[in-house]
Amino acid sequence: MKRRLVVVRPEPGNARTVAAARAEGWSVDPMPLFAIEPIAWQVPDPARFDALMLTSANALRHAGAALTQLGVLPAVVVGDATAAAARAAGLTVALVGDEDAAALVERARASGFGRLLHLAGRDRIDQQGVTAITVYASNALPVPADAAARLDGAVVLLHSGRAAQAVASLALDPGRVAVAALSPAVLAKAGPGWRATAIPARPTDTGLLAAAATLAD
Repeated sequence: MKRRLVVVRPEPGNARTVAAARAEGWSVDPMPLFAIEPIAWQVPDPARFDALMLTSANALRHAGAALTQLGVLPAVVVGDATAAAARAAGLTVALVGDEDAAALVERARASGFGRLLHLAGRDRIDQQGVTAITVYASNALPVPADAAARLDGAVVLLHSGRAAQAVASLALDPGRVAVAALSPAVLAKAGPGWRATAIPARPTDTGLLAAAATLAD
């Protein structure tokens, strides 16, 4: 029997991950620690850029109608989910990266997209030479009173650095908690001392669940 899985990512991603995990036989505890909210922003002149950079589908969900003004730009994105959301929004996806933002920037520039406009979240690592505009924020939700008990003995999915830091602050005994992190950078934010850790070969939800499966007793 698989171990308990705790999913702390914000909605609507939380519900999708929970459904996928339950389909694989996990006993899942949804515990979102953040909520995504839009941030007002001004659309720059698209002629200043070669491509639109997207590292999360949240940017597409929360950019609003102003996004249509940037539809003339090809999109370079991280991950298949973001690519699908970009296409659904009417954008032309020119490049899909399967690592992180830094790797995407490197690939984009090698493909001739030197001037990138990144529609991003408030909490991010800015990339050198990339123009970033904040279009959404991930705000902390009230922590459930029983959060530490729910983490105890479970496998926790970490989709972001903020989630990793939040879980680290809640776990009373990290040695009793296993974590599957979306990337090495996310795992680094969680710090040491966990019972076991795993990182997927590709930073996707499917890959993260596969990584979590390696931690189950």
